[in-house]
Amino acid sequence: MNIRSLTRGDGVLIGAAVVLFIASFLDTAGCDGPAAICDQIDFGNSWEASPLGWGAFFLGIAGAALVVLSHGLPQPRKVLGLELGQVGAAFTVAAAWNLLMWVFESENAGAGLILGVIAALVLAGAAVAAPMIPALKAPLVGAPRPAVAQPYGAQPGPQGAPGGYGYPGAQQAHQPYPAPQDASQGGQPFGGQPQPQPAPQPEPQAQGGSDFTPFWFAVPVARPLYAEDGSGSQIAELAPGTWYLAVEQRGQALIAQTQDGRRGVLQDATGIQRG
Repeated sequence: MNIRSLTRGDGVLIGAAVVLFIASFLDTAGCDGPAAICDQIDFGNSWEASPLGWGAFFLGIAGAALVVLSHGLPQPRKVLGLELGQVGAAFTVAAAWNLLMWVFESENAGAGLILGVIAALVLAGAAVAAPMIPALKAPLVGAPRPAVAQPYGAQPGPQGAPGGYGYPGAQQAHQPYPAPQDASQGGQPFGGQPQPQPAPQPEPQAQGGSDFTPFWFAVPVARPLYAEDGSGSQIAELAPGTWYLAVEQRGQALIAQTQDGRRGVLQDATGIQRG
């Protein structure tokens, strides 16, 4: 399970499921009488009433688990033709409706029912609305930056920072060897042999037209990768928190390559993070 593929909506689901689990162990009924009498009455929790415990509290917790699990899997899974996330969202809505009916039918709802119905409503709202709200679709954990390869001979700087000769911002306090002189200025290094001129650096190629420079990218949310033959069949799902290689651009779409070598068309490239 890829934790970095979870969204903020999944974080809300997990939090509401924890509150729902705690509420299931609280009293389902309250008492308006004297404290001395109420303290002697055991109203019981939801697990002592099977239709409430298993038909509402457990159903909501299981629904949250299915939604979060569906986002963490590398490939979408289906049950009876429905995706796990859809089944989980239906479970959370059913749990919220069931708890609402218990509260309406109860003459004196206890802390377990009141806290449970609040958690169930938040649970159902997050499961249904998270795919449509940009703030909840954002990744729960930010994607890591891709590691930059050190040039040959480079030494790591303090505290793991990139270092060595010539890295940007480095303090070149020590030069173990004298810098070669430019032959055009008449300088002769040790040994009397002129040194060749440094090779000119190639100009960077502008992107556009037929020129395309491959780059690494990460998607903000899970997005499907379709086959290149135009059949519309999904060959993989790009998960947040994983870096993929863009090898070609076709209009607004990108040809992406997964870490296991599969290539496909990413039709929705909005909001991607370049490496």
